[in-house]
Formats: sequence, C-alpha cells, structure tokens
Amino acid sequence: MEGISAEHLQFSHPCLPALLAKLFQLMIFSSYIPEGFRYNYIVPIPKPKECYSKSLTCDDFRGIAISPILSKVFEHCILYRFGSFFDTADNQFGFKKGLGCNFAVRAVRNIVENFTKNGSTSNLCAIDLSKAFDKVNHHALYLKLMKRFISNELLDILECWLSRCYSCVKWYDAWSFLFIVNFGVRQGAVLSPFLFAIYLDDLTRSPLLTRGMFIALYADDILLVAPSVCMLDKLLKICDRELDLLDMVINVKKSCCLRIGPRNNFSCSPISTSKGTVLPWVSEIRYLGIYIKQSTNFKCSIDHAKRSLYRSANAIFGRVGRIASEDITLQLINTKCIPILLYGLEACPLLKSDLSAIDFVINRLFMKLFRTSNIDVVKCCQEHFGFELPSVIWSKKVKKFEAKFLACNNLLCNIIYCE
Repeated sequence: MEGISAEHLQFSHPCLPALLAKLFQLMIFSSYIPEGFRYNYIVPIPKPKECYSKSLTCDDFRGIAISPILSKVFEHCILYRFGSFFDTADNQFGFKKGLGCNFAVRAVRNIVENFTKNGSTSNLCAIDLSKAFDKVNHHALYLKLMKRFISNELLDILECWLSRCYSCVKWYDAWSFLFIVNFGVRQGAVLSPFLFAIYLDDLTRSPLLTRGMFIALYADDILLVAPSVCMLDKLLKICDRELDLLDMVINVKKSCCLRIGPRNNFSCSPISTSKGTVLPWVSEIRYLGIYIKQSTNFKCSIDHAKRSLYRSANAIFGRVGRIASEDITLQLINTKCIPILLYGLEACPLLKSDLSAIDFVINRLFMKLFRTSNIDVVKCCQEHFGFELPSVIWSKKVKKFEAKFLACNNLLCNIIYCE
C-alpha cells in the first residue's frame, strides 16, 4: 500500500469500492488485520510556539502517525458501522459532530456565570495530562469496550490491530528503525480519538461526584469547576484517583487553578493532588487556546491573540514585502491573520474596550501598509477594499454561534443554559 494516496482511490475504477467492501468484510469475519495495515510512520511536530528561539527536547514534540490510506478507509467504515459503541458522555466535547472548542468554552462560561449570578465564586482547575495518548493501556481499553457490550468480532479485530502495530520516526529524509508499539493510541489515526475518549469516559461517571461539581473535557484537556475551594479540592482528588487507575499522570507544571467571582482576590488554601503536589493559583489560565482571566465575571484575555496576529502579519510582510499589491496583502491578512485574532472569541463576552483593541490592531496594519498615520485615510482604504473590521466580524460570528449553541443537543450545554 506504499505510495497510495486519496487521489488514487478517488479516481480509481468503479469496481474498487466493491472489492474493498469484500476485503473489509473478510477482515471482520476472520478478525485479522493484514500486515500493511499495521505499519505507520511518526512525524514529530514541535509543540511550543517559540520553537525557533529555544533548545527543544523530546517532550517538546507531538508525534503524529501517518497511516496507509486503506487503513484509514477501514477505520472510517468501522466508525460508520459501529458508531454507537463509541458514544461518550456529554462532558466530552472532543471529536463529536457539530461540537468544537467554542462549545466547551461556552459551556464553561455558562457554569461560571450561573455561580457568579448567585453570589458564589467559581473555582477552576485546568489539568494537563503528560503524554496522554501515548499512555493508553490496551488491556484497560479492552475492558472498557467490553463493558459497552461491543461485538466479539469488533473487539477481536481491535485487539489484533493494537497488539501488533509497528512504527518508525521520519525526520526530513531520515528514517529510524522499526519498533513495536505496545501502549497508546496513534495520534493521527481515525479511531484513536474515539478510543481515547472512551478510555477517559469514566472520569465523568464517578459515583463520588456531587451536585455543583462540573468536569469539561476536550480530548485530554480537562477543566474542573466548583463553587468552593473545598469542593474543587475534593473534585481534583476524585479525578486524580481515577486518572491514577488509568495510568495517567497529571503534569503539575502545566496544571493550575483560578478564581472568578466577587471574592476572586481572596487568598485560598492550596489545592493539591492525591500525591501531595500543590497546584498554584494563577491570574490567567489557558483552556483550548482561550486565556481565561481572574476577575469578578467571566473574561477572556485578547493580548495573546493580538501577539499571534502580529507574528502572522509580520511573517506576511516579511515574505511579500512591497512586492505584492495591497489587494493581495489584505487578502492574505483577511484569510490568515483575522481567524487567528478571533479564534474562539465568539464564545467569550468581549467589552467595548476589547473590540476597540482588536480593531486598533488592524488599523495599525493598514497604517503600516499604506504608510500613513491618518485614521481617516485608513477608514477610506478599508471602505475601498471592502475590508471588515474584526469587531464587525466578531458580531456576525456571535450571532451564528449562538444559534448553533441553542440548537445543540448536548445535555451539559442545555441544562446550564436553561438554568
């Protein structure tokens, strides 16, 4: 299967789908995975944004597995045919059709606002897991699948697949030796996100959870919300105990706590894991690319978004400089930079000062492009090129998102929104 791409299948002979269907049926009935389906290669992707300004270690890379195209087609068929076995709790927002990071942020916002409206102070804890996808225990995963009464044929073929996977690392034109993968699910595979969600699903079903405790997940990004510090400490210990049973380790260097509400500035008792490691109280946490600030109300910081926009805009100016026309440069800014600036902000409440700040960033780019400091000239240029300011785009995105959010059938979103 080496060298076969999606285009080969798309423009192949009409009889190929029938042949693949026969092959996949034989694989299911015999519970056997061909050798070619077992092999993949891993491409390391740098995690930190400042990867060009620091010395990187192995922990600074995320390995993305590139699987054969026929293997991915087979995984899609399994997902389509047996999708009901891969359903997870509504607390898990990742890898579900119609949901995204903005839905998770909006649900957390609703929880926090319900607490603050009643005079309570919300206590949040953002948990980061160390090498979460790579530490999935296959035997524990099989047990969780059996509890869902998965068919024997599907369980056998998943066991056959996961127990004998081979991989190697590709770095530019260099290839490592092949090695067997005994743990984890491959990031980049079609079924891996769903299997990982099943692996963590019991985290939200603990009988020790009480009213007022909320857990929001997006893949391995976990956010805990409670109305008191004592309840947050209890909730953290419940999650830590469950994660310990799953051989998952909390990365204490990237996990922290934050308070939102009328008593957000009060000093609090330290929150610690079951092993005694203290998680710090901070003034800002990062959740799904959104920076939530310590405040009396739910607020998001736009400073990081502005810096990201400046980096991308400077990269465009550095590449095209004065070579490209103003129309092309503005088109690049509109398609590459504006989405970076507004990422996830449709789920956040922005003040007039925030909208003025993001508009000011674009006005500065126009001043640089047209070599002027006159705001009237900038407005004329924006009108001439039909360039909408971020505040206008944000308003339109909020209206579309709110309509989708209200129509969402996610139980967590609906219950909190209706309270």
